[in-house]
Amino acid sequence: MAHSADDKLTAMDVERIIECIREGDQKGLKAELQQFNREYAQCFFYDLEERERKKVRYLSFRKNKVRDYVSDSDSDYDESSNPDVLLRQALATVLIRFLQTEPQGRVLKACLRSLRILSRDKKVLGPLVTDRALLTLAHLGGISNAPVPKEDTDGDGDPYTDVMVAISELKLGRAEEPDYEEDDGFGAVSSESNELAVWGPGDWCGERKASTFSNMSLGPTRRRSSVFKALMPGKRDSRGSLGGAEEEEEKDEEEVHRKEVMKIFCNIVYNSAWAQERASELSLLCGLTEKLSREFHSASSTAGQFYTLRFMFLLTALRPELRAQLKQEGGVPLLTAVLERCLSVQWRSQYEVLLDSTAPPIRVEESQQAQEALKILFNITHSTHTQEPEEDDASLYRHLAAVLRHCLMVSCEEEEAADELKGHAANTLSALPLSCLDVLVCVPLAPDSHQINGANMDCVHNLLTYMERKLEQGEKVKERLTPVLNLLAECSRAHRDTRLYLRQQILPPLKDASTKPEKGSTMRNRLVRLMTHLDTELKHCAADLLFVLCKENGIM
Repeated sequence: MAHSADDKLTAMDVERIIECIREGDQKGLKAELQQFNREYAQCFFYDLEERERKKVRYLSFRKNKVRDYVSDSDSDYDESSNPDVLLRQALATVLIRFLQTEPQGRVLKACLRSLRILSRDKKVLGPLVTDRALLTLAHLGGISNAPVPKEDTDGDGDPYTDVMVAISELKLGRAEEPDYEEDDGFGAVSSESNELAVWGPGDWCGERKASTFSNMSLGPTRRRSSVFKALMPGKRDSRGSLGGAEEEEEKDEEEVHRKEVMKIFCNIVYNSAWAQERASELSLLCGLTEKLSREFHSASSTAGQFYTLRFMFLLTALRPELRAQLKQEGGVPLLTAVLERCLSVQWRSQYEVLLDSTAPPIRVEESQQAQEALKILFNITHSTHTQEPEEDDASLYRHLAAVLRHCLMVSCEEEEAADELKGHAANTLSALPLSCLDVLVCVPLAPDSHQINGANMDCVHNLLTYMERKLEQGEKVKERLTPVLNLLAECSRAHRDTRLYLRQQILPPLKDASTKPEKGSTMRNRLVRLMTHLDTELKHCAADLLFVLCKENGIM
């Protein structure tokens, strides 16, 4: 739902929140924050005007094949003077300072949910990406190596005075502004208005406090637009946790708080390059690793691990130095253990997982956690593919490959979750050294196993079935097929029996040579069609697999 001007955050709302904090009115503060959370739980702070303008320009480009000149007269629009943005910044500042007083209970939960909503807005991240704010959140999130931050106060002064002064000046400025009529939303707006402002430690209220909003800088100076910025609906949390669901009962309140903090961290790090850098400098990844290890070795519930894993994935995806750090600090065995716990792995032998056909399918929650662990494992192992591992590393990677084989064999409660799990498992397998993938086929045969020359082809068969299903669906073809095509091609090169089995399944003897190879619905036909795909990488992967299956002599 898009909110009207009457639904926007007002200066009075922020002032009431500050007054409740000053007076110690926990009940009133909780009510104010819960109201904010209910109104904006499903909203992201996008600029409706700019989105519409970009859409019109794109359609015009498609129609005319040339971009019409658009005046950049608004290139000097100063987003830092936008009252709506400033009020959201003020609220974020107040709440992050309030967290330093160590509130408890439902007030803390409401405060964290409000910050989670605000952290979706790139223009409001200034108060949340200072070292003090990040350490405050880390301490609340259970990151053990994060020092307890000092309170953001100057002596005995009121920490909210500067915010109140700035709000008063903002109200005065609004009263002096002329009324504007809302236009059709297609006026020229600088393309920079949605770009992320990179904040340094001297900005906003982290290491120092500004007396007015006008002293703050959000980026390049731009003239304020007269068009109202509407709030657009956000994507519903697929895991069923909405910011406004205050009435839901949680068993472990402390775990709920930590989960909310991890969600805030995910938003901040995803949206802010400065936050990524500071998270690296503050060694938050080390604390996350300790937290994950501590939770794994305890008997506590793993329900909150998803967002911890998601935060770790974002850090390793966005900061190359953190990938190497996590790998050196034992990330592979730790995440392999997390994966085993998610999938309830039981070992039959050193590199063989017991596959129980009577076991219940993997629950969606466990499947999602396993997917996050797989994504992190890919980030930290992708550089090992062409390397010959040492003996200890080879044993570690073979152990992981055996768990990944289990990922390809198990079933999940939902077919989509099973497909996602298989896709990430194939992606991670493609990152491991080829010499360690022999465990995929060196498994004793069962009565119903797919086999060739005594080699177990169940895992290869499941990969082939997954690839065929994705070829039929035709959605996100490159993302879902490239890892599988690469993996099958490399395994065929390294293992003769794998190549023979795949050749039987993909390139059986032709019965009708009059039909063109790209015509038809067989896997051979679909792979040949991929060889003319617009995406160069994808068509090369398809061609390479077919070439390998033909013993690399080009004859089908």
